[in-house]
Amino acid sequence: MQIISFISFHKQKGNYENNIKDRFSWTPYRTHTVKTSWLRSCCQVMRLLRRRRLKLLLKLTVVLGSLWMLYLLGWPRTGWRLEATYSLRHSWLEYTDDDGGPEKVCNCSAILQGEREALDQAKLLSITKDFQKNVRIPDEYYINATQDCSEFRLSRKYLMSPLSQEEEDFPLAYSLVVHHKVQNFERLLRAIYAPQNIYCVHVDRKSEVSVFAAIQAITSCFPNVFMVSKAVNVVYGHWSRIQADLNCMADLYNISTEWKYLINLCGQDFPLKTNLEIVRMLRSLRGGNSMESEEMPEHKKQRVTDVYQIVDGEIQRTSKKKGPLPFNLPILSGNAYIVVSRGYIRSVLEDNRIQTLIEWSKDTYSPDEFFWATIQRIPGVPGSTRPHRKYDMTDINAIARLVKWQGHEGPQDSLQSVYTECHGHHVRGICVYGAGDLQWMVEQHHLFANKFDTDKDPIAVYCLEKYLRHKALADVDWML
Repeated sequence: MQIISFISFHKQKGNYENNIKDRFSWTPYRTHTVKTSWLRSCCQVMRLLRRRRLKLLLKLTVVLGSLWMLYLLGWPRTGWRLEATYSLRHSWLEYTDDDGGPEKVCNCSAILQGEREALDQAKLLSITKDFQKNVRIPDEYYINATQDCSEFRLSRKYLMSPLSQEEEDFPLAYSLVVHHKVQNFERLLRAIYAPQNIYCVHVDRKSEVSVFAAIQAITSCFPNVFMVSKAVNVVYGHWSRIQADLNCMADLYNISTEWKYLINLCGQDFPLKTNLEIVRMLRSLRGGNSMESEEMPEHKKQRVTDVYQIVDGEIQRTSKKKGPLPFNLPILSGNAYIVVSRGYIRSVLEDNRIQTLIEWSKDTYSPDEFFWATIQRIPGVPGSTRPHRKYDMTDINAIARLVKWQGHEGPQDSLQSVYTECHGHHVRGICVYGAGDLQWMVEQHHLFANKFDTDKDPIAVYCLEKYLRHKALADVDWML
């Protein structure tokens, strides 16, 4: 039965195939008809596919356009209003409330916008005894925390890779002169740290043992941060303040040939710009330097006409008079803070005229307030300007440092004041900034500001470091 069924099946199959062949005999006419029909079907299918494709493309365009408009509307314009547009690969580097101390309860966004309620809350918080007690971090913390450098760098969220090629191609050198307040120093270092830069740290020889040990422990965790090869005992108003910087400058110059500009800092400075912003502002100088350098006021001239010496650890004026300045150089007035090219540092270390100026300046008072400013006007020094008074530069116009001197403060509507009143407190006539100064500060063009004190008002530093880190991460992801 199976054989009969098999034969019957194949007969039926043969008849079916014959019928198919008969229906589609390959005559020229029938071939043309089939081809025409096939082509019509193909065209209809292609038209359908085109319509669907166009519809899909239109939908995709509308969606992408809407997303782009939302992105642009949400993108920050200025100041603190930076939205979280950075990518996940950088978001973990953002400072959060978990990274802060007691000051984390403050609304930094509102503080940076100058909102009165937030400022009043910050002011009240900063003067409470519990807050003052809890914000201070002992030196021993840093000594212990740096036993595991990897964990220290990770927990403190140091930026261990360049954020952009532009920054990597423009390394900077920093000279940091410190004598106390380790917490201030560490937060400053974290704010300015980048692996392509290089940092020399000078700790005053008379600093407490715990200060030296803590700073040495911190610097040992970074390959591009080092302690100066020769530390000195710094006396306020004496040549030793410049010598501390000179020793770091020599080390930085000899250790690395890559850096483009040098910025000198003290432990109570803090940046107002991100590293990328600093790089771009320095590029715009085109090899020039930026510092206060102007005609010396009458009340300061005694500093360079009389001889001074150290007595019992303090500098005092003697009855002796100084000889004339060598090379008939005009003495210019300035301050301790400079932003200078590598060529300027080379001249400081090698130019015979400057070596003579160094020896002449060693028995003057507060030479850091004329030494750098005078070099800036010596012909032939890279990045210098002519001695004529039309080239004078004030500290307000220079970008090196933003300092509020008490004598120049005044009400907002005063035509005689240089800046508004200090919202912190004063030390030696200089404003130690409070949270209320932040809105004004971030609007200035200066790279750094002085002074800050995390023991007295850490809120100012806390909000400023959060603002800068957020801005740095947002700016780099905008470029990606």
